[in-house]
Amino acid sequence: MDLQQNLQTIRSRISQACARTGRDPSSITLVAVTKAVSDRTVQQLIELGVGTFGENRAIPGQRRSGLFPQVKWHLIGPLQSNKVKYCRDFDLIHSLERLKIATLLNQKAAEWDKQINVLIQVNISGEDAKHGLGIGDVLDFARILIRECPNLNLRGLMGMAPYVEPEKTRSCFQALARLHEQLRARVKSDADVLSMGMSNDFEVAVEEGATMVRIGSALFMEEE
Repeated sequence: MDLQQNLQTIRSRISQACARTGRDPSSITLVAVTKAVSDRTVQQLIELGVGTFGENRAIPGQRRSGLFPQVKWHLIGPLQSNKVKYCRDFDLIHSLERLKIATLLNQKAAEWDKQINVLIQVNISGEDAKHGLGIGDVLDFARILIRECPNLNLRGLMGMAPYVEPEKTRSCFQALARLHEQLRARVKSDADVLSMGMSNDFEVAVEEGATMVRIGSALFMEEE
């Protein structure tokens, strides 16, 4: 695995997607998804200049945030109530979708005397297997979150498209981008994060307005 070459290729593809739509590549945050790789690989990525990492589970993420406190750690997978206590050191939680979890997280954040940055996860594909709120429920959930959970800082939205040919994901990303605009216009103007796009479809996501892409397999692929 040529990690440096893979990273350069991904950054180049992000830049090209930005060029096609008149965007600044520096406005896109690359989140390296490291659930399947070693601590040594994480260290290599840090040395290559990656500053933001994503873990799917809270406990491994907590461990790695302790090992590598010099970079930002995001929780990108589902959050269960019994794992809220492990979320203190995450810079951003991508997967908030239930008021019960939000309330527990808010209580913990108050105990820790801090605000925790969160995204609302949206089920943009409508697939039963996908987590997230339906598009029609997001704005009301956001209003309740802001009113009832003052120790949570709503930063924006996250969504996952179906695993299909990249161009076929475009309508899902367009729908999430429109919803993000509505969130900023009607509920919270500084909710500036739109986390969408993964290894299969991140270029389309960038073209449609993503500010954050979550890349795992494309970063760690072997040369053919």
